[in-house]
Amino acid sequence: MNILIIYAHPNHKSFNGAIFRQVKNHLNSKHQVRILDLYAEKFDPLLHFDEDHLRRDLYKDPEMEKYRQLISWADHLIWIFPIWWGGMPAILKGFIDRVFASGFAYSYKGMGMQGHLMGKTAWIISTHNTPGFVTAFLQDYGRVLKNQVLGMCGIKPCQLTSLAYLRGTSYEKRQKMLATIAQQAQKI
Repeated sequence: MNILIIYAHPNHKSFNGAIFRQVKNHLNSKHQVRILDLYAEKFDPLLHFDEDHLRRDLYKDPEMEKYRQLISWADHLIWIFPIWWGGMPAILKGFIDRVFASGFAYSYKGMGMQGHLMGKTAWIISTHNTPGFVTAFLQDYGRVLKNQVLGMCGIKPCQLTSLAYLRGTSYEKRQKMLATIAQQAQKI
């Protein structure tokens, strides 16, 4: 299976960095794995369109071709990112805006959308500092990515792992979280 890991955190020594390493190191060696580290890549999240570069033509943007090729190549996408100020990092939101464009990831069909990325699956791993009991009342951007982006583009099934209240979590509990992530990665 072709697996693309999309990692969006600027600090590799962070807990998100540890999650990234656990996933990468515990995937079965029979898989072909590629890494897309948006911060290391210095991905430009700014969406550009004007009278000469129309929004409906974003799927043809030559700057995004290599990313479209990576998404097309992958059978399984693994997303690793934190939730900051109630949302995903701007670099990740910009990646979605620029790469998952109409004409590539989906098209409009009547009053709905037709996903173009059917046959692919995903695993979203997000972290945040909000206590778990509070997150039930907030918009979860892992769920938004799962349902309102990937699902609408045809990527199903999509597993969501949300690791809550990291700032209040002990070292021991974090180690258990990482062990669980490793076990899940081995099952892919």
